Amino acid sequence: MRYYLAPLEGITTRIYRRAYHDCFRPMDKYFTPFLSPHTKRGFNAKELAEILPENNKGMRLVPQILTNRAEDFLGTAEKLTYYGYGEINLNLGCPSKTVVSKGRGSGFLADPEGLDRFLDEIYSKAKVKISIKTRIGKDDPEEFLELLKIYNRYPAEELIIHPRIQTDFYKNKPNLEMFEEAVRTSKIDLCYNGDICSKEDAGMIQNRFPSVDTCMIGRGIIENPGLLSEIEGAGSPDRALIRRFHDRIYEEYRGTGMGDKNVLFKMKEIWCYMGRSFPGCEKQLKRIKKAEKTDRYEEAVAECFGG
Repeated sequence: MRYYLAPLEGITTRIYRRAYHDCFRPMDKYFTPFLSPHTKRGFNAKELAEILPENNKGMRLVPQILTNRAEDFLGTAEKLTYYGYGEINLNLGCPSKTVVSKGRGSGFLADPEGLDRFLDEIYSKAKVKISIKTRIGKDDPEEFLELLKIYNRYPAEELIIHPRIQTDFYKNKPNLEMFEEAVRTSKIDLCYNGDICSKEDAGMIQNRFPSVDTCMIGRGIIENPGLLSEIEGAGSPDRALIRRFHDRIYEEYRGTGMGDKNVLFKMKEIWCYMGRSFPGCEKQLKRIKKAEKTDRYEEAVAECFGG
């Protein structure tokens, strides 16, 4: 099996990706949190830091673009080719209300005719490979039947499917029946994405869809960075390794000069997921959440790790 790290805005940054890649079983592909096209000639400093090859050495990184305007996609893709990227991912999965209200992300799925025109233009003009990350519809899973027909018209590098509709957000169970329809009818190589949080979850997907050899994992990895080792039978990483991983991310964020308040915000986002792997530490996790100074944060973290 091949495994990809899903893009989570604000979490799977270059700092997180680098630390993960060096500490745990490396992912076969990493995806940047989405880039939103803008009118600037180049990328801003934050975007540039995410995509610079020297910040992602040894990793197979795929930049992701969020837009519903073909000219904006093509313009951003052209900028990315300057940095050596040969594959771009189109975000048709983001369920955020602010994104969907603008007809982007999974909101674009509600306009199949517009989406078809968009795909026709980007695939006919782009000079890079384009993969697609999609949900199965905006309001109704049955929308996916028409969406699959549209996707099959184009030479997508890969189709990454999160089998939920937009209005599910991350609730309800993934619709495996609709993913099965994609396995049956898709002309594009498929990648499964959604609710892989344990070895058992991964085994269930592999057993049900043996022809699918690629999975994308997001929240499950943030919760348990050692998940791939567990899936592949190498056992769970010890707490010392997870502590080194945490400390590296923490110190690198502090080294960016973003200020302690922003560093703590970044780390708290990670702990919202990773804290689930620390049963019995509810008091310490509450203190992490409330910490406004780095010394209080560090004390609570040390207690979580038992020292």
